[in-house]
Amino acid sequence: MSDQDGKKPLGLSGGARSGRVNQSFSRGRTKSVVVETKRKRVMVPKPGTAAAAQAEGNTRPSGVSDSEMERRLKALQAAKAREVEDAQRRAQEEKDREEERARKRAEIEAKEREEREREEALKAKAEEDARRKADEDARRNAPEAVAEAPAAPVEPTGSRGGGKPSSAPARRDNERDDKRDRGAGKGDRDGGRRSGKLTLNQALTGGEGGRQRSMAAMKRKQERQRQKAMGGNVEREKVTRDVQVPETIIVSELANRMAERVADVVKALMQNGLMVTQNQPIDADTAELIVEEFGHKVVRVSDSDVEDVIDQVEDKEEDLRTRPPVITIMGHVDHGKTSLLDAIRNAKVVAGEAGGITQHIGAYQVKTDSGALLSFLDTPGHAAFTSMRARGAQVTDIVVLVVAADDAVMPQTVEAINHAKAAEVPMIVAINKIDKPDANPDKVRTDLLQHEVVVEKMSGDVQDVEVSAISGQGLDELLEAIALQSEILELKANPERAASGAVIEAQLDVGRGPVATVLVQNGTLKQGDIFVVGEQWGKVRALINDKGDRVSEAGPSVPVEVLGLNGTPEAGDVLNVVDTEAQAREIAEYRENAAKEKRAAAGAATTLDQLLAKAKEDENVSELPILVKADVQGSAEAIIQAMEKIGNDEVRVRVLHSGVGAITESDVGLAEASGAPVIGFNVRANAPARNTANQKGVEIRYYSVIYDLVDDVKAAASGLLSAEVRENFIGYAEIKEVFRVTGVGNVAGCLVTEGVARRSAGVRLLRDNVVIHEGTLKTLKRFKDEVKEVQSGQECGMAFENYDDIRAGDVIEIFEREEVERSLA
Repeated sequence: MSDQDGKKPLGLSGGARSGRVNQSFSRGRTKSVVVETKRKRVMVPKPGTAAAAQAEGNTRPSGVSDSEMERRLKALQAAKAREVEDAQRRAQEEKDREEERARKRAEIEAKEREEREREEALKAKAEEDARRKADEDARRNAPEAVAEAPAAPVEPTGSRGGGKPSSAPARRDNERDDKRDRGAGKGDRDGGRRSGKLTLNQALTGGEGGRQRSMAAMKRKQERQRQKAMGGNVEREKVTRDVQVPETIIVSELANRMAERVADVVKALMQNGLMVTQNQPIDADTAELIVEEFGHKVVRVSDSDVEDVIDQVEDKEEDLRTRPPVITIMGHVDHGKTSLLDAIRNAKVVAGEAGGITQHIGAYQVKTDSGALLSFLDTPGHAAFTSMRARGAQVTDIVVLVVAADDAVMPQTVEAINHAKAAEVPMIVAINKIDKPDANPDKVRTDLLQHEVVVEKMSGDVQDVEVSAISGQGLDELLEAIALQSEILELKANPERAASGAVIEAQLDVGRGPVATVLVQNGTLKQGDIFVVGEQWGKVRALINDKGDRVSEAGPSVPVEVLGLNGTPEAGDVLNVVDTEAQAREIAEYRENAAKEKRAAAGAATTLDQLLAKAKEDENVSELPILVKADVQGSAEAIIQAMEKIGNDEVRVRVLHSGVGAITESDVGLAEASGAPVIGFNVRANAPARNTANQKGVEIRYYSVIYDLVDDVKAAASGLLSAEVRENFIGYAEIKEVFRVTGVGNVAGCLVTEGVARRSAGVRLLRDNVVIHEGTLKTLKRFKDEVKEVQSGQECGMAFENYDDIRAGDVIEIFEREEVERSLA
């Protein structure tokens, strides 16, 4: 742009900068402004435009367009605006910090002022109480002088203290407070200026005050001042607590439970002779002594208390409902147990079911013609039956003993009889294969008499039914007999309580995980319940009945498959429903640890020596149970007859089971359940039986001579007899004179008339042939020497232990006691 004289455009320098700018132009439309100088008016480019930048000279780089130059100028202006905003924000923040510091400083000063006023009030009250007490003492001691005494000087109204009586200590305190106030006022007059460098700690704590006291410290100080003003220390009331003491506890934890100082507890332990630190454990007995010494109450707890959460309450009679019986079918191999089970199931399950009848689990329910429900357990085998009983699962109500009519009583039949007797459950004899031509049921009844099983047809109390699994003969009679027996037993349960049951069998399914067949014994098991079973725990994800259908709940005597366990339990483990998952996990962990300790101590459970020690501890034990296995039947019968002859009125030997052949797992299981050793005569245990015996801690003893066997059993049974105490009289002594000796008491001057007098023997004092004292000797002297014994015809001095009533002419009877071990003849 050029002027009228044709000169070059002027920049914004020189006279143009000092001139006056005319603002009469269209805003935003023109790119030039009019600048009036002393010489003339000229047109200059508008600042911030490309033309102005060009007019500045050659400041714009070459190749930069007007739009690029305008963009750069706008960016520069935005940056300057941000700098201004940042400066304003920093100034505002600094102002806020100053206000916060002032507020904190005001709060701290207010607290200090309040504390100072409170102290002054307490001090004034203490002085007032002291003055009042002194005046009362003075009035009591000298009433006339007190009546004539002038009143205490009172400060002016405007002075510090508010017109209260003045005293020298009060004046000194007032002067000290005035100085403190004057010092504080001086700081205020200076504008609160600090000397030196301001630190972050000073800014946050208010500067001059430094570290402030906590509210608890202030309260303790006020309490001390209050007690001091009242004229003495007031002892705090002792709080008695119930302290739970486990089997072992850390010293610091014990102090925490008692709410006592750890140092005091350690000191008490050291005074009792235990040099321990706060991180060391002590036993329950020591902890009990310390707790009682500190005046608290002891509550002994153990690890097994975690199982207390399992509901063990007794059911009320009105809550009980009749439940179906649980029947287990047992017997010898090939006597028709499985055929009989299939016949009962096929005859009583509703016909026409799609796909036929599928048995999903080892238990099922059938309904008789009379409408009674019966729960059958698929035969788990005698070993499983006994192992379940050993774990505490008494699941069976009735045992059906299957005996073939053409084969009579066999070894496993006898074993089944012994297992049923040990379980103390009623028995029903089912004589199977009655349809065969060579069937002889009377021979079966006769053979059962040898094993103390008397059926009704032989004038006994055991029901017997002739059945045929092939033709279905007698099945209805068998079911009616079972229903009749269950009515006699009056089986009841409470379906409204938390469920409990027993595991019949368990397996690890590939698709479903751990699966357990559970027979509910009490309560109702529902989907979603949290339970603990043996060493495992879980939450019921699904319940499947014997027909393969999913159900939402299972009542008493109902067998179901349970899904949702975290591991596979063992047959016979008891299932209990608990409230929370934490309780179930805690109980399972405790049981797992207890099982590990038991397995580690295996071998010390049922040995003959430890059984003898256990029998001596238990006064009710008067039987020695054993299991006998021999090579031939004749040897087994001979051993049984010899065992029956061992014993007397106090102890006897009981043969739980005897048989022919090798020792099996079934024998070891029965021995474990009954706490008895296994005796093998010319037989050995097979490999599975040996492994089971090692795991369960059951002792197996082998013999080849029957006399050695009888002698060992007789010695074990003799150990159950208490020892016989005998007295042997060894001498008599006559008291000639009684002397009083300081520090000893009455001493009898005696003459040994018969036998010998021993220091360690027992003595009786006879007066006119009547026993008036029995005890021991304190001293036995001949002349001045302490001797062990004095022979007949010699004189000696005797003193009785804790007895001084002796007279001349009394006779001392000296005797010795000995224990004689008794043995069975």
